[in-house]
Amino acid sequence: MEAACAVIVDPEPVDAVFAELTAGLAPSCQRRDLRANALLYVRGLLMPGVAGNCWSLAEAVGLDRPYRLQHLLERASWDEDAARDAVRSFLVRHLGADGGVLIFDETGQAKKGTATAAVGRQYSGTMGRVENVIVAVYTTYATEKGHALIDRDLYVQDDWFEDPQRMAKAGFPPGHAFATKPDLAIAQAKRALAAGIRPAWAAGDEVYGRSGALREMCEARGIGYVFAVPVDFHLTTSGRVRMRADQALGLVQPAGWNRRSCGAGAKGPRYYDWAWIATDHPRRQLLIRRSISDPSEIAYFYAYAPEDRICSLTDLVKVAGTRWKVEDDFQDGKSTIGLDQTQVRRYRAWRRHATLAMAALAFLAVLAALEKAAHPAPVLPHDPDQAPPADCGTIALTVPEAQRLFHLYLISKRELPHPTTPALVKHGLRWSDWRRHHQARARWHHYRTRLALTA
Repeated sequence: MEAACAVIVDPEPVDAVFAELTAGLAPSCQRRDLRANALLYVRGLLMPGVAGNCWSLAEAVGLDRPYRLQHLLERASWDEDAARDAVRSFLVRHLGADGGVLIFDETGQAKKGTATAAVGRQYSGTMGRVENVIVAVYTTYATEKGHALIDRDLYVQDDWFEDPQRMAKAGFPPGHAFATKPDLAIAQAKRALAAGIRPAWAAGDEVYGRSGALREMCEARGIGYVFAVPVDFHLTTSGRVRMRADQALGLVQPAGWNRRSCGAGAKGPRYYDWAWIATDHPRRQLLIRRSISDPSEIAYFYAYAPEDRICSLTDLVKVAGTRWKVEDDFQDGKSTIGLDQTQVRRYRAWRRHATLAMAALAFLAVLAALEKAAHPAPVLPHDPDQAPPADCGTIALTVPEAQRLFHLYLISKRELPHPTTPALVKHGLRWSDWRRHHQARARWHHYRTRLALTA
C-alpha cells in the first residue's frame, strides 16, 4: 500500500497491530477453525457499511452462508471472557496502565418480542423514552493517548428472575443473579484493577453518581471520581447543613462562578460556568455547572480527590468532561462496527458479539492513538483576532476514518475482492488526507469564533 503519499497508517504498523490483537484473542479459541472464524467475524465488523449481523458479516468476508459465524456465537466452545480480557490487555499496552479514567455508562438496543435475553420495557437514554430494549453496561478506559471500551455486561431487570424457565431458555446460567447497573460497574472496575490498570479517576452519569457503594469502592482503592448526580442528591455542607444539590445552588455568590472548558469539542472548547461547594468531608466537593447561553441549564457533580492528590477546579472540570468519551465510543461502536446491530437472542451469543465488536473497536482506537503519537497536534488559535496560518495541520485520525483507511489497506493488499484499481486506492488516500486538512482549517475558525464569544 503506497500509504506514504497521503495518509498516516503505514502497512507495517497495521500488520503488527492486527497480528498483536489476533494473537491475544487466540488462546480464548483453542481450536484452529474457531480462531479462523473469530478472525473472520472481527474482519467483517471492520468493513465500512456492514451491519453487525451474521448474514452481512458473512457477505463482507466472502462466505456464501453465515452458518460458521452463527455457530461461533451460539454453540461453539470458546471463552468470551478470556477474549474480553485480551482486548483490555491489548488496549492497556498501547494507551498506558497509569493515570487514566474509568468511565461507566449504559446503552440500549431496540428489540421486538419477549424472547431475547434481558429484553423488556425500560428507559433507554439512546432513544430518550421507554421502549422494548436490551440495556448493557460498558466501561470505557481513557488516557491522553486514546480511549475504547474494555468491558460489558447485560443488565437484566428483576422481573426476569421470577421466571426461571424463561431465564434458562434465554441462555442464562443457573447461578445468574440480579445486579443493578452500579453493581455491574463495580464488578467491571474490579476486573480492570485486577488486570493491572491503575486509573487516577472514575466518571459516570447520574445512574452511577447516586450509588454510594460505587463511590465507596473508588475511595477505598484510591481512585478519584467526578460523578454526575441528580438535583435531589443530598449532601452535608462544610457548615454542617444537610441539603439537596439544587438547594446548594443558592449558596453560590455571583463572584463564585468560574468559566472553564471541560474539553475540546468539534467547534471549540466546551466552556461553562462552574462553581464548587465544600462539603463536610475535606476531600469531597459538589460541582455545579451552568450553561453560558442558558443560565437555567444546571448540572451537578459529586467529586472526590484522594489524599495524595492536590486538585484544582480546572482538574475536576477536565475529569467531568472526560465522561463524554464513552458516548464517543458508543457512537463509533454503533456507526462503524455494528455494536448494536446484532440479531442474536441468547445471553452468551450477545456477550460474544459484544466482545468481538469491542476487539474491532480497540483495533481502530489503537491505530488512531498511534497516529496521534506520531504526528504533531494541529494548530489552534489563541486569540480571537488571530489570522489563520497557511497550514492548520490535520485533525487527529478518528475511528471511522481509521476504518475507511483499513478498508483501502486490505484492498491494496488484494485481501478483499474489489474492482478498485491502484490509482483509485491512491485517490482514496489523498482524499482522506485532504479532508482531514480541510477539517483542521474549519476547526481552527470554529475555535477562533468560540474564543470571541467567551472572551
